Amino acid sequence: MRLETCHPRANSEGAELGRYLRARRTQTSPEHVGLTVGAGIRRTPGLRREELATLAGISIDYYVRLERGKETRPSPAVLDSLARALHMDDQEHQHLRELAARAARYAPEPAPAPSRTVRPHLKLLLESLRPNPAYVISRSMDLLAWNPGGLALYTGLDDWPAKQRNLARYLFLHPAARGLFTDWDRQITACVARLRAIAGTAPDAPDLTNLVGELLLKSPDFAGLWERYEVTGRRPAHKTFHHPQVGTVTLTSQSLHVEGTPGQRIGVYIAEPGTPDHDALLLLDMTAPRPPQRPAHIPGATGQQP
Repeated sequence: MRLETCHPRANSEGAELGRYLRARRTQTSPEHVGLTVGAGIRRTPGLRREELATLAGISIDYYVRLERGKETRPSPAVLDSLARALHMDDQEHQHLRELAARAARYAPEPAPAPSRTVRPHLKLLLESLRPNPAYVISRSMDLLAWNPGGLALYTGLDDWPAKQRNLARYLFLHPAARGLFTDWDRQITACVARLRAIAGTAPDAPDLTNLVGELLLKSPDFAGLWERYEVTGRRPAHKTFHHPQVGTVTLTSQSLHVEGTPGQRIGVYIAEPGTPDHDALLLLDMTAPRPPQRPAHIPGATGQQP
C-alpha cells in the first residue's frame, strides 16, 4: 500500500483535489463542452463522470478514484487533459496543479497561522497615502493596519473590536455591507473565490479554517458560494460605495503584495484629484475617527503633582 493513500493527511489532501474536480464537473454543462444531450432526464447536474473521463481520455475507474480521493498522484498530462475537458481558465488550471501537488505529499502538522505583525514602515506608508483610503490585510482578509479613511470607508467596521475586523466577515455578517456596495453579489463572489483558492492549498491553516467555519455557520450566502468551489472571482477595478457620511463615490482599487510577508497585501482606493469623488475622500479623511493618542513622554517628569 502506498504511504500517501493510507496516511490521514494524504487522504485529506486527495479529498480536496476530488472535491474540486467534482465541483467543476457538476457546474460544467454538456452543451458547454460540445456534447449533445438526449431527450431523457439527467439526474446528474453538469457532466457525468463517464462523460468527463471520455473527454479527458482517461478511464472512468481512474477518474472515480481521483474524485473520491483514492488516487493522489495524477500525472501532469492527466491534469492538463482534465483542465482542457472542463474548459478551465489559467487560474483554475493552476489551482488544479497546486491541489495535485499537495495530494502527492503530506505534511506532519498544519502550518501555524501567519504573523499579524505589520512592519512600522508600512504604517508610515499608509499615512503617506492619505486622503486615499488604504489598509494592510492578511491572506485571510484580516484588517491588520489602516489609515483613517481605510477603516471609515467600510462603514460600521469600527464597531467591531480590532481583532474581529475582517473584510470577508464584514461582507457577509455586517448589516451595513449590503447597503454599502452597489454590486454586493459580485463582491461576495470574488471574496469567496479568493478564500477558496487560498484554502485549497492550505486547507488546515487555522486562520483560514476558523474564518471559513464561522461563515459557513452564520451565512447561508457564504455556504452556497463555498460549495461552488470557484477560484477565479472577477474583482472589478472600480468600486462604487453608497457611504452614509460622504455620499456615493466611485473609486479605483489597487491591491499590492507586500514582499517578505506571509501573504499580506496593501489595498488602496484612489480618485482623480479635483473630482467630486476625490472631494469625498478628503471629507472622509477629515471626519474619520482617530485613535486616542498616547500622552507624550516628558524627560524628567515624575508624574507627581506639585
